[in-house]
Amino acid sequence: MASEDIAKLAETLAKTQVAGGQLSFKGKSLKLNTAEDAKDVIKEIEDFDSLEALRLEGNTVGVEAARVIAKALEKKSELKRCHWSDMFTGRLRTEIPPALISLGEGLITAGAQLVELDLSDNAFGPDGVQGFEALLKSSACFTLHELKLNNCGMGIGGGKVGPAACPCCFCPTDALMKKAFSSSSFNSSAFLTRLLAHMGLLKSEDKVKAIANLYGPLMALNHMVQQDYFPKALAPLLLAFITKPNSALESCSFARHSLLQTLYKV
Repeated sequence: MASEDIAKLAETLAKTQVAGGQLSFKGKSLKLNTAEDAKDVIKEIEDFDSLEALRLEGNTVGVEAARVIAKALEKKSELKRCHWSDMFTGRLRTEIPPALISLGEGLITAGAQLVELDLSDNAFGPDGVQGFEALLKSSACFTLHELKLNNCGMGIGGGKVGPAACPCCFCPTDALMKKAFSSSSFNSSAFLTRLLAHMGLLKSEDKVKAIANLYGPLMALNHMVQQDYFPKALAPLLLAFITKPNSALESCSFARHSLLQTLYKV
C-alpha cells in the first residue's frame, strides 16, 4: 500500500466531517416542560428543511416536551449530529431516561444515520445509560463516529454499558482496518504515526491540522486494539503517546482512561 494511501486512511479514521443545515437553540435557557412549552421549538424543527444538526444545549427538557420533540424528529431522516449536552438542568434523574428514550425513538423512526451524539454535562448517572442504550444498538448509530459522555456521572457501571451497547458502530472501521492490516504492502507503523499526527499527539513535517476533539478517535482505537487484526507490537508505541500530558487528551478523560485500561491489558 502506497504511503499516500496510508496517509489518506489515517486521515479518514481521525476526521469526521458533516456539512449542511444546523438548527440551534443553544444557550437559550428554555424551560420545556409540556407540549405547549415546546410548540415553538417543534415548529422550527418541522419547518427546517434538510436538518442535519440539532443543538439543544443549555436548555431544560422534560418528559412530555421530549416526547413531542421526538415526534417532530420522526420526519428528519437527514439528521446527523445531535448536540444535546446540558439539556436537563434542574431535572430529577428519574426524568432523564424516559426523555432520552423518546428522543431516541424519534431518531430511529426517522431512519437517521448519526455521526455525532453529544450527551455531555447531563448528570444522569449510571442509570441514565438505559435512556440511550436502545438508540446505540439501533441502525441510527451504525454510522456513529463520536459519542460524547463527558461529565455525566456515569461511573464504572455506566462506562461499561455505553461502549458495549454499540458494537455495530465499529463495523465499517473493522472491515476497512482488517483489509488494510492484512495487506502485505501496508506499513502499520507509518499508519499509526500518521494517525497520531492527525490527533495532534505527534509532530509532522507535513502541515497536518490536528482535529479538535479526540473522543471519537480514542474510542475507535480502544475498539481496534482489542481486535485480532491489530498488531500487538504497536500497543507500546500507542501507550507512550496516550500517557503524555496533553490538553486535548485531558478533555476526553473517559475515552482516554478506557483506552489506557485496554492498552495495559494487551
